[in-house]
Amino acid sequence: MYRPRRLLAAICGMALLGVGCRPPQGGHENASSVPAGNANPSATNPPSNSTVNSASTHAANATHHHTNRLAQEKSPYLLQHAHNPVDWHPWGEEAFAQAKAENKPIFLSIGYSTCHWCHVMERESFEDEKVGAYLKEHFISIKVDREERPDVDKIYMTYVQATTGSGGWPMTVFLTPDRKPFYGGTYFPPESKFGRPSFMELLARIRELWTTRQDELIASAENMTLQIAAHMSNEAATKPKLNPDLLREAVMSLRRNYDPVNGGFGGAPKFPTPAIPSFLLQQGARHGDQELIDMIVHTGERMAAGGIYDQLGGGFARYSVDARWLVPHFEKMLYDNAQLLDLYLDLYLQTGRQRFAGVARDILRYILRDMTHPEGGFYSAEDADSEGYEGKFYVWTMSELKELLTAEELPVVVRHFGITERGNFEDHSHPDPLPNQNVLSIVDPRLTDAEAGLIKSAEKKMLAVRDERIRPHLDDKVLASWNGLLLGPLARAAVVLDEPKYAAAAEKNLAFLKNSLWDSETRTLYHRWREGERDSVQLLDAYAYLLNGVITLYEATLNPEHLAFAMELAEGMIGRFHDAEKGGFWQSTGTKDLIIRVKEDYDGAQPSGNSVAILGLARLGHITGEARFGEIAGSSLEFFADRMDRSPFGTAFMLQALDFVLDEPARVVITGDPQSKEVRRLIVASHGVYQTAKVVLSNQGPVEEFAKSIKTGREPEAYICTGQSCQPPTREPEKIQAFLRKRS
Repeated sequence: MYRPRRLLAAICGMALLGVGCRPPQGGHENASSVPAGNANPSATNPPSNSTVNSASTHAANATHHHTNRLAQEKSPYLLQHAHNPVDWHPWGEEAFAQAKAENKPIFLSIGYSTCHWCHVMERESFEDEKVGAYLKEHFISIKVDREERPDVDKIYMTYVQATTGSGGWPMTVFLTPDRKPFYGGTYFPPESKFGRPSFMELLARIRELWTTRQDELIASAENMTLQIAAHMSNEAATKPKLNPDLLREAVMSLRRNYDPVNGGFGGAPKFPTPAIPSFLLQQGARHGDQELIDMIVHTGERMAAGGIYDQLGGGFARYSVDARWLVPHFEKMLYDNAQLLDLYLDLYLQTGRQRFAGVARDILRYILRDMTHPEGGFYSAEDADSEGYEGKFYVWTMSELKELLTAEELPVVVRHFGITERGNFEDHSHPDPLPNQNVLSIVDPRLTDAEAGLIKSAEKKMLAVRDERIRPHLDDKVLASWNGLLLGPLARAAVVLDEPKYAAAAEKNLAFLKNSLWDSETRTLYHRWREGERDSVQLLDAYAYLLNGVITLYEATLNPEHLAFAMELAEGMIGRFHDAEKGGFWQSTGTKDLIIRVKEDYDGAQPSGNSVAILGLARLGHITGEARFGEIAGSSLEFFADRMDRSPFGTAFMLQALDFVLDEPARVVITGDPQSKEVRRLIVASHGVYQTAKVVLSNQGPVEEFAKSIKTGREPEAYICTGQSCQPPTREPEKIQAFLRKRS
């Protein structure tokens, strides 16, 4: 790691304040990769000595003595801070110009609206009149929603991780007026403790150094920016060859970190990081490695049995604070549930177990019930907190259940969900935590038919009572990126689970995105929509995620309009982000408000835009026969080959894309009217086998030449081809699946 050691010691050492230097811990989910490539940097939740209001409770109770510029924004996170006494600016030229004109350092605070520890720091510091006055006098304060601007977040998170060894949100960074960082961390408490300075002590020390050693700070910031740019250039002196050895070595590395007791990879806090189990399941199935398959099946079972999974309402929380998946950090993110939906569909296809299909259905039950705009867009997240307490919406006491359930239901519920008088959860962020709280997890799955009936009736009562509680804050912005991430699994669920209502939801979602965030004349996809307004930001993630989702929707419906739209998205993405000289894709369209242009390559909580773009283009190339799409995918993989070789934990989705590129996929070409029942039977059959190396297409629309040459007969038929070789056409779903199983 690289550090401006002398100045870091001057700031972090806090010699004048009498406290020692330790990396600030904070954060609330795994951040982007540190230079060493750690996929899950441990970001320990720091203790707090103040009550934390949830965003919704805070908004209701705000006195609104102050209103700052953030009141004009659409981001729910920025709006949460619109009435702080801090003189907040949104990220933009006005703030940068003022910092230069007044020669003040920039205080940059990055978070998101469902971030628990962001609420803590707001309550403790940003609502403090003295803090607000001090910041206004000595700093230009900027607040950024990292979900709307992941490109901004990526640059400064890389700096914080490089100089502290960890990262997370809220992120606290101090910049020169030219936006170059010279000090950063995460959460800072209102009083010095646990080896951390208080936030006010930190501000005073930064101000002193800016006054007395400004030239050194600026020189350090310039140097650090150059080093970060070099690190983030993704350049490598030598690049490994793209071959199956990269995949085999990645599997060996990843499986060594498997937790054989609890499933998953690594210890506490434990994140699902869905790209890793998805990649390993793919490799296990491809090579007949039953031990590897069993690892992922066990992981899926343990996650679904744990408290990280909402046993009543469906859907997964962000992560587990322990290694057992028991106690979640209760926020729910759209991107986690989108990827986990895909994983559980894979597990269902691989094993045939209805339990995995049930989890997939429950994820969608949650999303379609609680996370869907009436016009079809999907909301971003739900908070962990309600009424000032983390998890209050979700937890139960024994006394509550005794009052609610019958004498027959109670003992079965207690045994099944592991309910105790003492409870298994305490909100450590609260000075007066609620006592005896229980997170529901499946402790004893063994149920007779009669007991299963009692559990069902008890769950119905419990869910009805829970629905009357004050819900956590909902982040209701619609992001093109995260919606695209869900669109594909939702379309898959329609055919894997043979549920037309999921297809209808997918079609409605795409129509919403095209109407609200897509400009067909300029082939421009914007990133965020909320309350009728879209932003002006263009990000690779939005194009890549939606491209992959639309391709999957096309494969599930064979609607040629979807394929044509996928090609428009691909062309728009290539034109804006592709580096034709060296390969790979830039994260955003330019550097007007960024100090560095980045090629994101880290598959962490979300897959990188590059990984998804590569897979999407490779798939699209095989469907349309456009060689250029495959060539761009291949050259981009070559650009990132060293990264895949060095850090399989941080490139698990890209490794899936590599697997697809290295193996000629099967092509299932289906003739006939896509709206007919007969064609749907063939489509459902084509998706009813766990086979990642395949594409499904029609003989209509902008498809490859062989498919286009097939004449539609009186009855729909399926042609299964590899390269230039095809099986005899069939009308029998069983034969389609038999061939795909044989090939897998």
